[in-house]
Amino acid sequence: MPAFPPSHGDDQAALWNGNAGRAWVDAQPILDHLFAPVAERLIQAADISPGHTVLDVGCGTGATTLRAAEAAGPGGTCTGIDLSEPMVAHARQRAAGAASPARFVCADAQTHAFAPRAHMRLLSRFGLMFFADPVAAFANLLRATAPGGTLTAMVWRSAAENPFMTTAERAALAARPDLPLQRAAGPGQFALADERRAKHIVEEGGWTDISLTPVDLPLELPLDALPTYVMRLGPLGRVLPSVPEDARAALLAEVHSAFTPFVRDDAVHFDAACWLMRARRG
Repeated sequence: MPAFPPSHGDDQAALWNGNAGRAWVDAQPILDHLFAPVAERLIQAADISPGHTVLDVGCGTGATTLRAAEAAGPGGTCTGIDLSEPMVAHARQRAAGAASPARFVCADAQTHAFAPRAHMRLLSRFGLMFFADPVAAFANLLRATAPGGTLTAMVWRSAAENPFMTTAERAALAARPDLPLQRAAGPGQFALADERRAKHIVEEGGWTDISLTPVDLPLELPLDALPTYVMRLGPLGRVLPSVPEDARAALLAEVHSAFTPFVRDDAVHFDAACWLMRARRG
């Protein structure tokens, strides 16, 4: 599970259309397994019924979109949107292989010209924290929502409540303080962690009946997938090329040892501390 970098505007598009997007495509089976409890809780909470029109925001490689399309049935529709071309292309291949009616759009949900009032259910699995202008983004999503339609999303709570998420960078910085791994303020994994700020953003976007419910979900990563997480999906992977080759192995050994408290029975176990976000278009 990546510890996402803070980024703005075109930086997000560059990130997810580059190495990060390709890494997510390559690791799709690992990530689908890892996030399965999150997807299950999200689909259940979204209350999708046959015939509903559904929009999955920040759909990535399409796991939640495919699940939502099943729930909406042949009389409904389900569209996933993401700004990563590699991930959207992979999602389309998955849908075709599964004979799913799910559709995918490669665009920025903050600015995309959605059909107005077209969707009864909006959902997102960790896809709402990266907008350059979050108020504008939530307002744009509101315009895409039918009257009485709902938004249901999972977003991360704080870094302090999710120590696994920062284990790699903390261990790397302890060994190499010169590495450019410090988190900055702004869009990123924990951008909606503060409950009061998150509610204010969604309210300013025009939504009503806003609630954030704390949810803690046990997640599991196969131990043999941990090197992929560290070297490709986490922030360390982006700076490893800058580490001299003769020092790289020692650094990775330090980082891997930092995950020892999470290892049990040949797997990595940790709790994901999230908010279940709900809102409605009045």
